[in-house]
Amino acid sequence: MKKIAAIHDLSGYGRASLTVAIPILSHMGYQVCPLPTAILSAHSEYPNFRSLDLTDFMEEYIAHWKTLNLHFDAIYSGYLASVKQMEIVSDFFNHFQNEQNFILVDPVLGDHGSLYPNMNQAMIEGMRHLCTQAKVITPNLTEAAFLLGENSVKGISAEQTLAWCKALSQFGPEHVIITSAPGNNPQDIVTIAYNRTDNRYWEVVCDHIPASYPGTGDAFASVITGCLLNGDSLPEAVDRAVHFINMGIKATFGYTHNPLDGMNQEKVLHYLNEPIPYYRYQLIEEPKTTDRT
Repeated sequence: MKKIAAIHDLSGYGRASLTVAIPILSHMGYQVCPLPTAILSAHSEYPNFRSLDLTDFMEEYIAHWKTLNLHFDAIYSGYLASVKQMEIVSDFFNHFQNEQNFILVDPVLGDHGSLYPNMNQAMIEGMRHLCTQAKVITPNLTEAAFLLGENSVKGISAEQTLAWCKALSQFGPEHVIITSAPGNNPQDIVTIAYNRTDNRYWEVVCDHIPASYPGTGDAFASVITGCLLNGDSLPEAVDRAVHFINMGIKATFGYTHNPLDGMNQEKVLHYLNEPIPYYRYQLIEEPKTTDRT
């Protein structure tokens, strides 16, 4: 059985981080080996949550894994709470990466044009370094902007988003996937993917649902990890991840449900192992210019 090292925090309540990644990747047939960065009573969007920082313990944890001579088929990191954690994860990548596996970094920094609380320039730089070690990165549009040193996402065009993908790939990743990208229709939810190896861009569009749930970014990156480890092409992986999130939101939206509880992914896990009814990905022509501004 293939093994995935998942580097995230663990919330006792609410679907986010490890409580999202483990069931998704387990359902896809993988053994998930969690490396917890913190333990939270509930995820951080709940008021007055309690948290135990595991930064110091992470080094002992990893030291034991090294003595076991473990091998991982994929390594997947998400939210990291400090520059120190980023340094620890970078060392983890250096030790456990090999020619047979790959690293996916979900560079969690912010959304809707702003950084999350406790994020700063040093953490942007730390996340940028982790991206240089990854084969795949999955920023949203806001995170892509901060990684590239852009001041704003306001008014960015679809063509500029493609240029951002190529610019991010120059950090080192082979695959760059930007979520929450602009589309021709403001109501569309657009995901753009770029494969540096063959210099091709892909787009997957789905319908907008007027709801927002924590943890959907974690679910998206988890599905991408599992699909690529399964040998799916980049556009196939993005298509399945978008389809899964879309169906999960639809399975949740009809209920009287506290949005903070997250997407009701348990109802749609079976979609991960079923054929997609039809593929929606489209090949996009390369932009005429790669000017990020």
